[in-house]
Order: sequence, then structure tokens, then C-alpha cells
Amino acid sequence: MEDAAKHTAGVKNAVVNFMTLKMTVEFEEGQEPKAVMQEVLNNCKKVEDDCEIFL
Repeated sequence: MEDAAKHTAGVKNAVVNFMTLKMTVEFEEGQEPKAVMQEVLNNCKKVEDDCEIFL
């Protein structure tokens, strides 16, 4: 999932903490976080179909 998020347009970096089951996403400058996170979710669902986002 980390790689899927990192390869999403507008994402500068992504790190998954498996202990807390959370991902931290850093956006490229000038990106709209909600739009980028929707793409992150779509890409992550290809890897793990039950992932969710909370903003």
C-alpha cells in the first residue's frame, strides 16, 4: 500500500505504520489533498480492498 500511495500523482511521500494501521501522506506543493487522497484510496484498494481514508 505504501508503494501504491507513493506512486500516486501529487504524493511526495507516504509511510505506513502497521502498529497503528495508519498511513501518513505528504503532498507535493500546490496539490489539493482531498483530490489526491481519493486517488491514493483508489490505488490502495488495488492492493488491499478494505482500506479506508479519514481526513
